[in-house]
Amino acid sequence: MLAIVCLLRGVNLGGHNKIGMDSLRAICSSLKLQSPQTYIQSGNVVFGTTEPDLGKLARRIEDCVEKGHGFRSSAMLRTASEMRSVVARNPFASRKNIDPAKLVVSFLAEAPTADEAKRLAEIKAGPEELRVSGRELYIYFPDGQGRSKLPAILKRTVKIPATARNWNTVNKLLAMAEELEAAK
Repeated sequence: MLAIVCLLRGVNLGGHNKIGMDSLRAICSSLKLQSPQTYIQSGNVVFGTTEPDLGKLARRIEDCVEKGHGFRSSAMLRTASEMRSVVARNPFASRKNIDPAKLVVSFLAEAPTADEAKRLAEIKAGPEELRVSGRELYIYFPDGQGRSKLPAILKRTVKIPATARNWNTVNKLLAMAEELEAAK
């Protein structure tokens, strides 16, 4: 069994694309996913599966959300092993002055092309710092995300579906996936 972290894009933001976490767990149960557990109200769920094709599983989750809630949300899936790698690859880990609430990981549906990665690396949007690593973007917002222009620039630069979580959430989801892994 694989322990999987599922991150839904754009749910429960500003009263739009609402889905209750009880409903998200029910969707997972209906898909025969094991021990689904949600974390906060932003579309995070950890579950076990024997399905080897995670792309197929993501589409099934997206289909169920659309059928049951009337909107389509991209589902980014990462195994517990991939989440460990996300944490290990943190390019800001050695810096002492980083506030984990202002460090964000943007999970992409697929890795950017070489051209997209180059364009991303060239973005200068103020005090924010951006690093590209595989299917993740690590972004430090020293002044917070509220007034940053970087999210809008990213949306125009890369057309890959993505969803972002702060560093505290990333670590909590990894801990949940590791707990599930250990229980099997």
